[in-house]
Amino acid sequence: MKQEFDVVVVGSGAGAMMAALRAHDEGLSVALIEKSDRYGGTSAISGGGIWIPLNKQIRDDREAVLGYVRVAAQGQVADARLVAYVDTAHEMVEYLQQATRLRYAACHRYPDYYPALAGAREGGRTMDPEVFDGGLLGEELARLREPSSSTLLMGKVAMTARDAHRMLAKEKGWKLLFAKLMLRFALDFRARKRLGRRTDRRLALGNALVAGLRHGLLTRQVPLYLETALESLSFEGGRVSGVVATQNGKRVEIRARRGVVLAAGGFERNQALRDQYLPAPSQAAWGVTPPNNTGDALLAAQALGAATDLMGWAWWAPTIHVPKQAAQTGLFAERSLPGCIAVDGEGRRFVNEAKPYLEFVTAMYARHRENGRCVPAWLIFDADFRHKYPMGPLMPGQVVPDRKSWQGVVYWKADTLEELAKEIGVDAAGLAATVARVNEDAASGTDRDYGKGGNVFDRYYSDASVKPNPCLAPIAKGPFYAMRLDAGDIGTKGGLLTNEDAQVLDERGAPIAGLYAIGNTSASVMGPSYPGAGSTLGPALTFGYRAAKHLALLPERAPVTATITAAVAC
Repeated sequence: MKQEFDVVVVGSGAGAMMAALRAHDEGLSVALIEKSDRYGGTSAISGGGIWIPLNKQIRDDREAVLGYVRVAAQGQVADARLVAYVDTAHEMVEYLQQATRLRYAACHRYPDYYPALAGAREGGRTMDPEVFDGGLLGEELARLREPSSSTLLMGKVAMTARDAHRMLAKEKGWKLLFAKLMLRFALDFRARKRLGRRTDRRLALGNALVAGLRHGLLTRQVPLYLETALESLSFEGGRVSGVVATQNGKRVEIRARRGVVLAAGGFERNQALRDQYLPAPSQAAWGVTPPNNTGDALLAAQALGAATDLMGWAWWAPTIHVPKQAAQTGLFAERSLPGCIAVDGEGRRFVNEAKPYLEFVTAMYARHRENGRCVPAWLIFDADFRHKYPMGPLMPGQVVPDRKSWQGVVYWKADTLEELAKEIGVDAAGLAATVARVNEDAASGTDRDYGKGGNVFDRYYSDASVKPNPCLAPIAKGPFYAMRLDAGDIGTKGGLLTNEDAQVLDERGAPIAGLYAIGNTSASVMGPSYPGAGSTLGPALTFGYRAAKHLALLPERAPVTATITAAVAC
């Protein structure tokens, strides 16, 4: 089959699909290539949230937003990129909802991650995808990367982030919501059977986002080639002119008349690159992302002299190993709940457990540099906590009791704190002193060391029924539990340096003609920070949108031809 395109997109996550969707709607021919046999990338297993300041569902202030992101970025991002994001994100989400069947709702109570900074909002900038009917994809549903079971109710039932918050925080009506979701799933048995689905046909979170975009591409007949791995970039006439890829063991070249968009994720699954750039200790196995994110696009662009930035950073998140799972389970919200603490090998706390996950792991590394005993760290809680609340792969004990085969692997358990400390290799005296101090703070409602529960972000995933501080409760009732926390991530933050239109820059700061990068293939527009939930996907979509609009303005080059055999194409 003879193929050539105006634009070739490398990757099939949310940013990649947005770039392809917008390029098509700008009148360009476009194709996507994907290394894996599944599409969706990290986006498909994510929460699907997008951080969209100035969106139409809230009243926001442009100057306040710009002030907030400028301070958060710590002077490490070109101002033109920050302005481009703030001014385009809300335009992008309106286009997304007009161009697809996907719908987003503002999370009015989900605060920005740094509430102490000027310009932060107490809710509304993070947007959550509504449930999407996976049946609309037909046979393509089977090729969508499945979500982590930890994002599904009872490992099977789809729920929005707003639903998850309501149930985790045990807000009024949460039991009725739980029953409603379970009943909906049960009544959908025949539809699931027709589609061969064990899990919910209705998709939420990142699966909803990717499915909505994929459906939009299917209706436009935009081809997506799976099992097609990027090998290198073609460069001729002073510009990137296409890609060289491997498909079914064969080398293929796909030409791009206007340009190539690199949207293939980060390098977190490449241990050699982790060892080169990220703080130690660091293990690819600690992350939550698909195994395909090995930095192929990054290396291909570096071979052409592309500049990089923020290479020592990742989108950090503490993770837990679960047997028989392809990736580790991230702890994103549960750390805010009352009655759990994180300690180092000396049994001492090192952070406000409710902090954003990026800052949590940053604190792990900071303490580890001091004493060499904080990677891994340990999460400690008691029988009361275990009964009431979930923790990573553990559902509340009142719903699912301890799985004995997981003891000593996923969780550790002992009748006393001293015995627990011995089991996990933590200083017993240090742990006892820490727990005694925390128990005093739980009674007073004030965390004297780290201020847990002292701001609106901490309290978002707390238990409002616990007084006087919904994030603090005593650790007093045996048996006592521990879970090992690794310094994991949801992707790398550093990558190719780009400008406000996602053009890749060379070492002199000039654009490399015909080459664009978005998502985790590019250096984050947020710098070393994480301003709010959705600060990964929001920019990926927005700069994919901007890249496509920029490509549409370029002059068309003379046609060239190449041959590619479609593995999976629509």
